[in-house]
Amino acid sequence: MESACSKAGCKPQIPDHIAEKTSKHPCYSAEAHLQYARMHLPVAPACNIQCNYCNRKFDCVHESRPGVTSEILTPAEALLKFSWVKEQIKQLSVVGIAGPGDALANWPDTKKAIELIKAIDPEITFCLSTNGLMLPEYGQEIVDLGVHHVTVTCNAIDPEIGAKLYQYAHYKGETLTGVAAAQVLLENQLQGIEFLAKQGVLVKVNIVMVTGINDQHIPEVVKKVKELGAFITNIMPLIPAPGSNFENFPQTSMKDINEMRNLCQIDIQQMRHCKQCRADAIGLLGEDRSQEFRLSTIIQQTAPIEEAASKPIKIAVASKYGKLVDLHFGHATEFRIYQGDNDKFELLETRQVDKYCAGMEECDTEEGRREVIVDALKDCAAVLTMRIGHSAKERLRKKGICSVEFCDSVENGLLYAVQELKMKEVM
Repeated sequence: MESACSKAGCKPQIPDHIAEKTSKHPCYSAEAHLQYARMHLPVAPACNIQCNYCNRKFDCVHESRPGVTSEILTPAEALLKFSWVKEQIKQLSVVGIAGPGDALANWPDTKKAIELIKAIDPEITFCLSTNGLMLPEYGQEIVDLGVHHVTVTCNAIDPEIGAKLYQYAHYKGETLTGVAAAQVLLENQLQGIEFLAKQGVLVKVNIVMVTGINDQHIPEVVKKVKELGAFITNIMPLIPAPGSNFENFPQTSMKDINEMRNLCQIDIQQMRHCKQCRADAIGLLGEDRSQEFRLSTIIQQTAPIEEAASKPIKIAVASKYGKLVDLHFGHATEFRIYQGDNDKFELLETRQVDKYCAGMEECDTEEGRREVIVDALKDCAAVLTMRIGHSAKERLRKKGICSVEFCDSVENGLLYAVQELKMKEVM
């Protein structure tokens, strides 16, 4: 017999640290969507399946639906944009990757973007959206990366119905169609949902309700994903996309959607505040500010800055062994000087210096020694350190040297420093 808890669709027990992040996740918490902001980073343009309701080529700045974006970002540009948005939107709590294709079909770039951002803000919550085709391949990497929230779009658990929703699937070098495509997709979705749930990842399952195709089938989908450990389901209306196979289908009415949600609430909690966001959405769920933060617009308006950034620049790095940015500016006795442009750098030399701060007494009195240390770096555009004090930062700033704090590999730090230099020029 089913327990009263399961009948009511109770939330599963989750660790406190994940529960805290979930309470600030606007998609997983109805209370959070009015207080906390999210940003979607469009670093995943490719997709490995073709849904009959999707056309990623169609874009309008006034349109809000999955698959729409005004720009595609590299991981480095994603890091730059995150830093910009974080500075402007203090209630930003979640970074999501939701396309405009599939996060896992672009896994190297998706993973790199998360790693770069995590290095400078380990407290931010990361969220992925996927069709689930590659979940068995990358599920463990998702867990190891510390992603605690994953959304899987699963529209059918009957391959015959799935064949009416999907045109094809590219999988392991083959292009599958019809029932064969739907069967492989379904098997991987269910396997992936179960694996992630068992690893403590909170899985949200999106279901696009298409009248006359899968609408009567949705309760079966909900029961199945609940059985596999899904945390919540989100039943969404079909939004007919121009150029898609379903462009002439009627948009599913919210009356029908809400009736289906009420029916499925018996089995599992339902998301009722979804806005079917763009792949580059930024801000509160009801206040998309993506057009305020178009990185391409800024770069186009500042072409001379791009040219300057592409010229060789020197960056001084505080690193104990040359692998990690792991020294406080005041504790460094040497700086490794790198020269390069954008993402290619080489080590030129190592410069020996006295400690900027050798103790409270000396830090207060030896102004001349401080000046000598800063002068030793005057040909550098930036100084990259794990931490730097306000006084040293100001002294460098007066010499035209940018202070960049970072705690990760030197390679990633140099990439981040270049983006910071570009941002400071723009701002």
